[in-house]
Amino acid sequence: MSRSNPPRVTTQPVSAPWIDAAVEAGGGVLVEPANATAVVWTKSDDPAGLASFLAANPGIDWVQLPWAGIEPYRDVLDHERIWSCAKEVYSDPVAEHALALLLAGFRQIHRFGAEVHWTEGAGQNLFGARVTILGGGGIAAAFIRLLAPFGCSVTVVRRTPTPMAGVDLVLGPDELHTALAGADAVVLALPLLSETRQVLGGAELALLAPGAWVINVARGEHVDTDALLAALESGHLGGAGLDVTDPEPLPDCHPLWSRRDVIITPHTANTKEMAAPLLSGRITENVRRYGAGQPLVGLVDPDLGY
Repeated sequence: MSRSNPPRVTTQPVSAPWIDAAVEAGGGVLVEPANATAVVWTKSDDPAGLASFLAANPGIDWVQLPWAGIEPYRDVLDHERIWSCAKEVYSDPVAEHALALLLAGFRQIHRFGAEVHWTEGAGQNLFGARVTILGGGGIAAAFIRLLAPFGCSVTVVRRTPTPMAGVDLVLGPDELHTALAGADAVVLALPLLSETRQVLGGAELALLAPGAWVINVARGEHVDTDALLAALESGHLGGAGLDVTDPEPLPDCHPLWSRRDVIITPHTANTKEMAAPLLSGRITENVRRYGAGQPLVGLVDPDLGY
């Protein structure tokens, strides 16, 4: 594919001053779609709009997507263009949020915070805990670094079970049950694929240690919500920290809201205020690389879907 130099980039379907500035900081020139060879797509969930835009502008050979999770766009991906997303851009804030949920759950901060009188103490240590992480990407790597001072025994389940720094054991998806057995906490930080939907069901939750916590900062559909409620109701689980839910948004009447062993945050592990400077840096870097003919960061594999 030929690449224009300086890169001719359009930002669609809407833009913002900081996005335009990020393109220009990478050496790009903002142009109308008909003259562009690259697009920074700014909507997280408009595959029909993107498909229509690409059909009308066949000169586009690189698409930059705004988020790390690209599930809505899987049917639009092709091998005719370069596709990149924001994978690993938001790893640090999301990992920070996962650690906050885990510590709050282990230490019962959420429950004490709702009290109006002095109560009996409760809680468990993160120090030395057995933590299993589902997913081996940027969020997992950042979370593992945050866990380092706590001396946890860390197991990771990932598609390719290659060694990871700070991890005691890396296993493939076929050894999921081995990885979950006896874990004090399971943290979900993996892409949503057909094979990872409801990866945590009743059988998997039963393998966790009594009092274990489930922390989900990935996608709500990774967890069988009914099975999670049953495991909480039985007392087997200590609780769940959920930044994502299924369904999402969680309806007002949903039984998860009333449980004192559940912490729910409204998909806010990475806020818009956090995202803007981080995504800005990714756009600038990729525009620079695109113009220089270098490999882009955060490339999407159309076959894998992430």
